[in-house]
Amino acid sequence: MKLLITGGAGFIGSHLCDKYTKAGHTVVCLDNFLSGNLMNVRHLLDYRNFKLVKGDIRDFDLLEKLMRDVEVVLHLAAQVHVDRSYIEPRLTYDINVLGTQNVLEAARLYDTRKVIYASSSEVYGSALQVPINESHPLNAPHPYGASKIAADRMCHAYIQTYGMDITIVRPFNVFGPRQRDLGYGGVISIFTRRVLSNVPPMIFGDGRQTRDYTYIEDTVNAYDLILHHPDPIPEPINFGTGSEISIVDLANMIIEFCGKKGQIEPVYVGARIGEVNRLIADATKAQQLLGWTPTYTFEAGLRAYIEWYKKYGFDEKLKID
Repeated sequence: MKLLITGGAGFIGSHLCDKYTKAGHTVVCLDNFLSGNLMNVRHLLDYRNFKLVKGDIRDFDLLEKLMRDVEVVLHLAAQVHVDRSYIEPRLTYDINVLGTQNVLEAARLYDTRKVIYASSSEVYGSALQVPINESHPLNAPHPYGASKIAADRMCHAYIQTYGMDITIVRPFNVFGPRQRDLGYGGVISIFTRRVLSNVPPMIFGDGRQTRDYTYIEDTVNAYDLILHHPDPIPEPINFGTGSEISIVDLANMIIEFCGKKGQIEPVYVGARIGEVNRLIADATKAQQLLGWTPTYTFEAGLRAYIEWYKKYGFDEKLKID
């Protein structure tokens, strides 16, 4: 099988590149290295069935060239950071919406068998009811979430108009090895770096806001189940654990697991504009349709991540010319 993985040098994308390259499939990894990291995929460069392309999903001509003979597209390329979307809303829209439309159109022109699009739980905004299922209103309060909603609906339009096999996945706060905090990063990587550097984790607001964290191996397994599912899945599908962790509890767990309990305490600053207060997944559809259930507890995943970060997380980002 030949796969195109956009955003393949990123956190989740690189794990998918790993899985399918080592399984013997032909993998084309496309990344513009805006947030991707060469360190995530450099160990794959010796594989003859792995090709790394520096490029951008906003370049339609490039996508046309890469899409030939591709059977499956795993589309993860995006401007993924909420904070950055406040500062650069136009960049966020261009990549996440127009870039996604380019991917879909190139896939349509070349009759690509399947597209799996990485949406986000951020499309829901703060929970109006819990847990959040796929029919929850799309109420994202920030430019990042709005761009993912628009891309979601673009995928839906291509399903309805052209009959394409496109699956929209909405992962809830994935974490694990290769998640770094260089530039903009996830809260787990940010807190881990600070605590291991003997700097207190900084909490915006009162710390009661919650998230549903899914370990990377469980997320990769979810993608694989979709890839091998025999029938189209035309409706969005959540991936999450159904458990929520508050930011203050997360900070204290990281302090404890890093061996800094009694030495460091979280510090509190003002709340961020438009921050989602509560996210918790209803993954019933994933369980019933795919047989997917997460296997990692949050504690086990967090301990594994911290051990990885101690060894590799402080490495600087490699650049690619």
